[in-house]
Amino acid sequence: MMIAPETLKAVAAAAPGCDPFELRKKFPGVMFTVCGEDDIPARLKHALETPTHYLYYFTNASGHCLEFTSDPAAATGIVVAARADER
Repeated sequence: MMIAPETLKAVAAAAPGCDPFELRKKFPGVMFTVCGEDDIPARLKHALETPTHYLYYFTNASGHCLEFTSDPAAATGIVVAARADER
């Protein structure tokens, strides 16, 4: 699965005020998890930044755990991390 840049931008626009269940309804086939920016290791580079969120790609290719990826072609989902000043 590939998460297109347009999809990532649309998720970023929808993210404020949405929970993962709403995002899953709006973007079927894309997995989501929501957290705070302090839950993400500082060494990771986000795929997209907005004034309220950082978005990261993840994959569950191993079948067990979610893994961050910088490759949109390998991504199966998006982590929506609320910026600390927005919580």
